[in-house]
Amino acid sequence: MPSALVIGAGPAGLMAADVMAQAGLAVTVVDQKPSVARKFLMAGKSGLNLTKDERDADFLRAFGASATWLAPMISEFGVAEVMAWAEEMGQELFTGSTRRVFPKAMKASPLLRAWLRHLDSLGVERRVRFCWIGWDDGKALFETPDGVQTIEADVTVLATGGSSWAKLGSDGKWIDALPDLECVPFQPSNAGVKVTWSKHMGRHLGQPVKNIELQAGDSRSRGEIVLSKKGIEGGGVYALTPSLRNAHDLSIDLIPDVTLDAVKTRLKKPRGKMSTGTYLRKTLKLDPVKIGLLNEFAHPVQKDAAALAQSVKSLKIAHDGLRPLDEAISTVGGISQNELNRDLMLKSRPGVFAAGEMLDWDAPTGGYLITACLSTGAWAGNAAARYASS
Repeated sequence: MPSALVIGAGPAGLMAADVMAQAGLAVTVVDQKPSVARKFLMAGKSGLNLTKDERDADFLRAFGASATWLAPMISEFGVAEVMAWAEEMGQELFTGSTRRVFPKAMKASPLLRAWLRHLDSLGVERRVRFCWIGWDDGKALFETPDGVQTIEADVTVLATGGSSWAKLGSDGKWIDALPDLECVPFQPSNAGVKVTWSKHMGRHLGQPVKNIELQAGDSRSRGEIVLSKKGIEGGGVYALTPSLRNAHDLSIDLIPDVTLDAVKTRLKKPRGKMSTGTYLRKTLKLDPVKIGLLNEFAHPVQKDAAALAQSVKSLKIAHDGLRPLDEAISTVGGISQNELNRDLMLKSRPGVFAAGEMLDWDAPTGGYLITACLSTGAWAGNAAARYASS
């Protein structure tokens, strides 16, 4: 029976282990943390968004420049396959109004427990606290609580993650174990922006801002944001990370369903003795948080209807760039496509494959990230099984 080693027990690694075990390989999965899939469990704390139920072309479009590369993998294991797999693991799913797909349990833990039981039934062995540090004469080398150990396998799948949320295991240190490999420097993806708020914004922090449209460069997003002590978080701004990485300005349309001309017309109504806040609330139906943002970034708020309307429709947000790499939901960067063949095997190390976030691809949240991790894991696992049996 050919042997397989999977380094990294997140979604990509576990899926690679799953398909290789089903193909008849003796599989060992190792992870440097005391338990597996920690980042996957963290993703489920706010509702585990497994995928997005939309047409293949629309789904792939979300991956931008990575779409062409990932297309064969997602075509083989994409939206329908992810949903079927979760249901096979006993998870009842539902699709929200935005076509995002979740387990009804809204958590990752029931799915993970079922998946691990399934892997156990296939004979997959798991070892934790195994930190990969490189190779020793073709064997994988690990630091463990019992000292340095090696594992020899016919094929190996690397699925060690990107470089965010290091405390959960994705610390990017695996780059040191592959010194001769071309790796694209890691950058934040799906990240918030840093904002230094004035003391007047204190009462608004922690509040969501809904029904807005954000813009950075040519990219637009209608998602919700949350004002935090550190800046702005939430899906609305995460979707704009690629443009923000390229230093485009960030602006917010506070009432995207009302045209600029209509806003100007409303703001020509007499103000009388009303305060600016009361006037904006009555004429434009702005809530206190949106009025707070206007006061913060368009101070002093203009009384001229045209100027004020422009601020409402395109409020420029002064920020200090993206939040630090380790705080990002995911990262872009990692092993360059130039280092891999079509099967995701390293050209410089036959029999070693790579999958998941350690590859240089980018995706927004909304089900795309997890689906692509599962997809690349399945693709690498199937290719490794073919290689081991050839």
